Amino acid sequence: MVINATLKKTAIILGLVVAVMGVFAPMGFAAEEGAAAEGLASGSSGWGTAGIAIGAGIAIAGGALGTGRAQAGIGAGGTAAIAEKPELFGRIFILVALPETMVILGFVLGILLVNKI
Repeated sequence: MVINATLKKTAIILGLVVAVMGVFAPMGFAAEEGAAAEGLASGSSGWGTAGIAIGAGIAIAGGALGTGRAQAGIGAGGTAAIAEKPELFGRIFILVALPETMVILGFVLGILLVNKI
């Protein structure tokens, strides 16, 4: 069934985005308080700032790529389903909107991380 396969792909991609964030975000937060305060106050960049920037970029890019991939499968299957049964439009519409939560989550995480810089 197209719906189950697409939801599994969406969950896997979302899990990968969160895992990548778990790898890169601590780099930014691991700096000592004194060094972080001095670096942020003087405007100098370091490994912490780079980690936050990389994590934010991967969160947004990963969410966008995952959303695009999931919507491609849903759109193809949904178009065929609606052609045969027009009453499925409401369900397909919800399934097309569901993967958007991944890119919204990535965007929110990216904004939160960039605000930490």
